[in-house]
Amino acid sequence: MNILFVVTSHDKLGDTGKKTGFWVEEFANPYYTLLDKGATITIATPKGGAAPIDPSSDTPDAATADTERFNKDADAKSKIANTHKLADMNPDDFDAVFYPGGHGPLWDLANDKTSIALIEKFNNQHKPIAFVCHAPAALKGVKNTDGSYLVKGKKVTGFSNLEEVQVGLNEIVPILVEDMLIEAGAFYSNADAWAPFAIQDGNLITGQNPASSQLVAEKLLASLK
Repeated sequence: MNILFVVTSHDKLGDTGKKTGFWVEEFANPYYTLLDKGATITIATPKGGAAPIDPSSDTPDAATADTERFNKDADAKSKIANTHKLADMNPDDFDAVFYPGGHGPLWDLANDKTSIALIEKFNNQHKPIAFVCHAPAALKGVKNTDGSYLVKGKKVTGFSNLEEVQVGLNEIVPILVEDMLIEAGAFYSNADAWAPFAIQDGNLITGQNPASSQLVAEKLLASLK
């Protein structure tokens, strides 16, 4: 199993002066779930180099067994500090792609032409494409070969408007994931705020929030067997 993880390069939370990036739990849980089953994982970002960690995800309140494992894992930390450049990645070399969330993807991956083309190629090859929390924003410009939005008519989830309101960032983010998916014609649904929830529709796997990363990883793993 060769799996590509695509992580944000964006570290600024709008005009707030605060930092953002990727959410550690949403990276760490799928990373170890797949790694422990023998997967080879390659990490890429739009800019290459160090992927920014959202400071809010690297606190005692947000800690899980997987984030604690990551914090002690010199190899994983080195991979995050030295990611590959997304433009150098070839979908032919991988069996699946996974996008962890955090607020960063709302600014870069949602509009990144290289990422959009990459997802389209994975999808055309009928390989699993998986996203959690804010990462479904990366599907914003992704289309099928007939020009329709990839998510049109698909069952999906992602960070809900209510959850964005509850973290106080609904007026700051450039995209509300729930609204974007619905506007693109997806059949969006979600569980209660912060509850684990993931949906698979064909090769497309989406999870609602940080608590859903395990479910997404399990669905991705099952799709590769």
